[in-house]
Amino acid sequence: MTLASKISVGRLLCAPVFAVLAIYYGESIKAGQANETIRWWAVGVFIVASLSDFVDGYIARHFNQRSKFGAFIDPMADKTLLLTGIVFLTFIPWGEGWHIPIWFTALMIARDIIIIVGIWILHYFNSHVPIKPHWSGKVCTFTQMLLLGWVMLKVIPFSPIYPTILATIFTIWSGIEYFRQGLHMLNEHHQTE
Repeated sequence: MTLASKISVGRLLCAPVFAVLAIYYGESIKAGQANETIRWWAVGVFIVASLSDFVDGYIARHFNQRSKFGAFIDPMADKTLLLTGIVFLTFIPWGEGWHIPIWFTALMIARDIIIIVGIWILHYFNSHVPIKPHWSGKVCTFTQMLLLGWVMLKVIPFSPIYPTILATIFTIWSGIEYFRQGLHMLNEHHQTE
């Protein structure tokens, strides 16, 4: 296993650590004595895990450590960390009004399921499915991370609904773009038969 892949595995393992810290922080809020030390540990774990994505990508590109396992584990670790953050900040209170709306979490999960099913369908008809990230998908991830940071940090005294709306726009937009890409690939496959 390459160093880049080990870093990706480390990021994957950070997700349950963040989840446990989020639960403990939520419990401290319910008890009426918010333990801000636990919150900052959770934020720290999430930030370190997020930054590791740039580190493993840099190492893989600049030290020729690209591998099939790395191509699988890197996006899996990214999605696991992001989904863990969003789900736990939906169901675990981080203060009055400081949570992610459940409808956004349902939308994000539905989008990801549709993309996974689409990839499976494309793979069924054509064994080679090139995964090409669209710029809207990258912006979608950025806005989702912005939403997570907004809720976790509680620095800006405005409701999380504002970054939620922004993340919703790009979640829907990127879902439509990936759906269009999938239809295009499916049409190309049928035309070549």
